[in-house]
Amino acid sequence: MRRRLKPEEVELWRRVAKTTERLNPERREDHGLLAKPAAQKAARPLLQEFEIGQKKAGTKPDHDVSPDIAERIARQPVKMDQKTYGKLKRGKVVPEARLDLHGMTMDQAHPALMGFILNAHAQGKRLVLVITGKGKTRDEGGPIPVRRGVLRHNVPQWLSSPPLAQVVLQITEAHITHGGGGAYYVYLRRKR
Repeated sequence: MRRRLKPEEVELWRRVAKTTERLNPERREDHGLLAKPAAQKAARPLLQEFEIGQKKAGTKPDHDVSPDIAERIARQPVKMDQKTYGKLKRGKVVPEARLDLHGMTMDQAHPALMGFILNAHAQGKRLVLVITGKGKTRDEGGPIPVRRGVLRHNVPQWLSSPPLAQVVLQITEAHITHGGGGAYYVYLRRKR
């Protein structure tokens, strides 16, 4: 917590300030050292003029920060059977196949994921596990922050875009026994 300056400290500062030259002589500031004059509030009307269709003045835009990938997946509506979904979230359902994308680049992982999901659907499998890993923690030091886990963030997008979107029914973060935040359960549609 900041303390207030004592009167002798203020006087010392004023003496030091008199020995200096201003960088901007036209600009005057008191830096909070002078006593504030009595309340001189600008008279503002309690209600401002407003017309229908006019936007509210002076509002700041909301933050445009996208939520974490786990939050976005959790917010998706459940499209599969609720009972099976509950078992899935508790880690009681065993995946029929798994794909480990550790150490792959995006160029390697995308075709591997497409082939794996389409092949699993063709074989009539319903639940598969895709392991992405949580990603490395690295800070490049640049002005733009880099998200942790490139594959972790891209795999759900790949699964929800064609041609995989036609065979994928539900994407859910895996239970801790199957990899937790570094893996996804992918529940596939029935083969027709």
